[in-house]
Amino acid sequence: MPVSRSESRQHQKQQRARRMKRLFAINLVLLLIIGALAVVYVVQRQDGKEKLNNTAAGSDSAGQTANAGNESGTDDQSPDQANTDASETPETDDPTEGHTTYEPISEDEPSSDNEAATGGTVTPAAGERVNLSFTGDVLLAASVEKLMLKNGYEYPYAKVLNQLKTPDLMAVNLETPVTLRGTPAENKQYVYKSSPDALPALKAAGIDVVNLANNHTLDQGEEGLLDTIGHLDEAGIPNMGAGRDELEAFKPVLLEAKGISVAFLGLTRVIPVGSWKATKDHAGLAETYDSTRAVAAIKQAKTQADIVVVMVHWGIEREDLPNNDQKRLAHEYIDAGADLVIGSHPHVLQGFESYKGKWIAYSLGNFIFSGMTPDTTKDTGVLDAACNVKGDCSLKFQPMRAVQSQPAPLAGEEGVALLKRMSSISFHATVDEAGNIQSKE
Repeated sequence: MPVSRSESRQHQKQQRARRMKRLFAINLVLLLIIGALAVVYVVQRQDGKEKLNNTAAGSDSAGQTANAGNESGTDDQSPDQANTDASETPETDDPTEGHTTYEPISEDEPSSDNEAATGGTVTPAAGERVNLSFTGDVLLAASVEKLMLKNGYEYPYAKVLNQLKTPDLMAVNLETPVTLRGTPAENKQYVYKSSPDALPALKAAGIDVVNLANNHTLDQGEEGLLDTIGHLDEAGIPNMGAGRDELEAFKPVLLEAKGISVAFLGLTRVIPVGSWKATKDHAGLAETYDSTRAVAAIKQAKTQADIVVVMVHWGIEREDLPNNDQKRLAHEYIDAGADLVIGSHPHVLQGFESYKGKWIAYSLGNFIFSGMTPDTTKDTGVLDAACNVKGDCSLKFQPMRAVQSQPAPLAGEEGVALLKRMSSISFHATVDEAGNIQSKE
């Protein structure tokens, strides 16, 4: 049927109108989408500005707090009860005849130029010094254990908590295995065993690291030794000088404070039998009858830490002066890189020595121990060492006396008298009435 011209025009108008409506609808949708995107963009940008402002405000606040702290801070400155008063039988010096607010650091990454081995994240401030302190033998068994069971495990430390908790790192020689099992050592007059229940109080008192290289750690055999290491690990008390093999026994404990890294090594020259020595396939102690292995361990430790401390069990019981082996080994340790050599075992205090700018404490005597004779075994103290990143240390000795296995500060004339005696038996060093130890040519 033919369509008139007017009808054709009308039809074209209708088609154009429909197209316009579709275009309008499409444009409207596009505008709505663009508008929504614009709103999202504005909101996100505003949030980003607020977060940035908050971060900056937090940084300013932290900086103000730190500055306020700096402005207001102060300068750092198993015999039974019947045998309690008996003395230990001196053990042979020939094993063939009879016998760590610290942070652990990586042991595999040597430090550069003796800077802290912490991946470069902590650097000591100029002039910063780490405060290290040491005591002599600590026994948690025998009559000491009886006193703790009666008075509480905190009993031995009650009068010296301030001296033990103040240092950055506090180290002692632990003179007992910590185990509920084990086979007692044969042909040995004194065989000790301490309960792991005593360890939390030891740690709470401020002890940060313990040496196990001594003539009692294997009193309960290899089983007791491994238990001791396990219980100390569980209690969070780093330990050195003993291990499942030679590598572990000679491995240092690496700790850090104030950006200064410290390596602690434990050694012994007093063991009842040769089987107590750690070997490549046998658990035991880091021994130093032949100093070769010890010297190598010290040299290695010096590549890992700023300061190297050697805690060594040696010497002759109840002798005020070190023997020739102690002197020879101490010098070898320092020549190998040790900054401090701290001795134990004689049960009495021995003197100090200044050697090539480094320090030796030949024996810090008993600290917490069963009663012994003579009375000089009761004289004790805490040795403080303030050391810089180069291992240069200034020393001070705090005189004490232990009564009923409880050390306490020794003041007045008695304290001065003990310090004078320490000075009289020291080498190339003097101890003044304040306890400061100074080098003397």
